[in-house]
Amino acid sequence: MTPTIGATSFGSITIAGRVYDHDVVIRLDGEVKKRKKKLSKRQSGTSHVVSLDEARHIFQPSAARLIIGTGQYGALKLSEEARDYFRKESCELVTLPTPEAAEAWNQAEGPAIAMFHVTC
Repeated sequence: MTPTIGATSFGSITIAGRVYDHDVVIRLDGEVKKRKKKLSKRQSGTSHVVSLDEARHIFQPSAARLIIGTGQYGALKLSEEARDYFRKESCELVTLPTPEAAEAWNQAEGPAIAMFHVTC
């Protein structure tokens, strides 16, 4: 997939040679955007659970797969409503700790989007 992820460590991810020190979303066209974690924090009080509102924001029609980096230690979770939403949209979910999710992204084929949590 493009853009290619070069490295990830606690608190950062390098995408196409640029270092990001915050959670990111990669769109279908390869654009890298800052994650809008306030959408989840507003509902559950934490940005470690992806809410339905955030799921709707992340999803793009035509995306066959969503790769989620759950953090360096896998702390991020999806709410049941978010999981159900992606199932309803026929979007395959791949949830892995961020270093493994980055590898999955780099090897993915077809229309995919991604969200990477860069800390815990």
